[in-house]
Amino acid sequence: MRTAALMVQGTTSDAGKSTLVAGLGRALYRRGVVVAPFKPQNMALNSAVTQDGGEIGRAQAVQAQACGLEPTIDMNPVLLKSNSDLGAQVIVHGRPIGNMDAWGYHAYKPQLLKAVMESFGRLSAAHDCVLVEGAGSPAEINLRANDIANMGFAEAADCPVLLVADIDRGGVFAHLVGTLELLSVSERARVTGFVINRFRGDIALLQPGLDWLVERTGKPVIGVLPYLQGLHIEAEDAVADNGPDKGYAPGRHLRVVAPVLPRISNHTDLDALRHHPQVDFSFVGPGETIPVADLIVIPGSKSVIADLAALRHRGWDTAIQRHLRYGGKLIGICGGFQMLGMSLQDPQGLEGAPGSCPALGLVDMETSLQTEKKLARVDARLVLEQAPVTGYEIHMGISHGPALARPAVIGDGFRDGVISVDGQVLGTYLHGLFDHPAACKALLRWAGLAAAETSDYRQLRDEQLDRLADAVDVHLDWNLLARWLPTARREDRCGS
Repeated sequence: MRTAALMVQGTTSDAGKSTLVAGLGRALYRRGVVVAPFKPQNMALNSAVTQDGGEIGRAQAVQAQACGLEPTIDMNPVLLKSNSDLGAQVIVHGRPIGNMDAWGYHAYKPQLLKAVMESFGRLSAAHDCVLVEGAGSPAEINLRANDIANMGFAEAADCPVLLVADIDRGGVFAHLVGTLELLSVSERARVTGFVINRFRGDIALLQPGLDWLVERTGKPVIGVLPYLQGLHIEAEDAVADNGPDKGYAPGRHLRVVAPVLPRISNHTDLDALRHHPQVDFSFVGPGETIPVADLIVIPGSKSVIADLAALRHRGWDTAIQRHLRYGGKLIGICGGFQMLGMSLQDPQGLEGAPGSCPALGLVDMETSLQTEKKLARVDARLVLEQAPVTGYEIHMGISHGPALARPAVIGDGFRDGVISVDGQVLGTYLHGLFDHPAACKALLRWAGLAAAETSDYRQLRDEQLDRLADAVDVHLDWNLLARWLPTARREDRCGS
């Protein structure tokens, strides 16, 4: 029996594809269906390390959690990590195969279809159904040739497609009908229905438009999902907002800021802080000054040397030095950790012309960029309070120097990062640093929050997935979805 599959494509980027796949995945998982997420090609700087030691987009790791699964490389066989406006690192089956510019990658895509179909085949064989997420929009005419991300995959896999559009942006009917008009005849036939996302208001006022859409296209509206105020599902790539306003109270709250650099990566590391009830968190963007804070966090970067130059150009290095003089604390994660040392060396020209540049000079170490990427899951302890910490490493540099004799993270045969002699600066390669409640609490106390509360970000993430699944259960037409998806375990459907 062929495994069921359904693909979610969007009329635009950020239409709700990742969210809908996560919501459907959790809803099916709660019904006992063995379901897996799949994204043939992703372009994102937020990534995760899988149980099989590879790298995939962060959104697919969250979707795997929604489905009750450990993430694997097959859930995102092709990942593009932009390192300039014209090029990206290409990762296939969890491992980087090199950097390509846009023209080089488009020429290479036919060879990637085999890897995509292999992964899809393995997932299909091991699960009751597969939920497939597209990328961007299928109506991007300039990207249609050799497409593996949207209709190119759907045609190759003979997969039905749901088209989702965000009504909160405006023009939702133009987005849906216009997208259909730009598809080929066979692609248009493959679209089986529509989902409208982020609706606010009285559905009765929308009904005449829905009726017109069905009459105009001959395709059903599967459902209208409401705008879920305050819903938190980790961002696929774009930097999220600063989180809920908790009302800063000195002594009860900690002010935390993070500079947004041009090639910021894995900024989802900061989500646990954004949603902590005692943290007043803010991102600082171009043209903004770093405000008075208790803690500054420099997050990861895909182009460390260029981002360090941008940090200096914006005057943030001076602000960081002033912050430390006044007794503030500083954390650098991955690329941010590498910036803390005395120098950054790129002998092979991985990020530009070969050479080196001075770093921030805050800890006595140097970092040399290397071609081989370190990918590892970590289960260890913070030196601070011996708090348990879990996370993952994704980096292409090797750091060395006397500062590493004072590690920030330790485990069985494992040492990572630094804590400065004066105790003000902490650096680590570990992504997910704040996700474990004990680690987060220890770090907040170190940063000055004496009465830090325990906040379990992983539990919050799970609660948000359930909230999303509740909306999917209520607002989508499951009788229509049953045409393409199982609504019970395969064994139950077979009567065993």
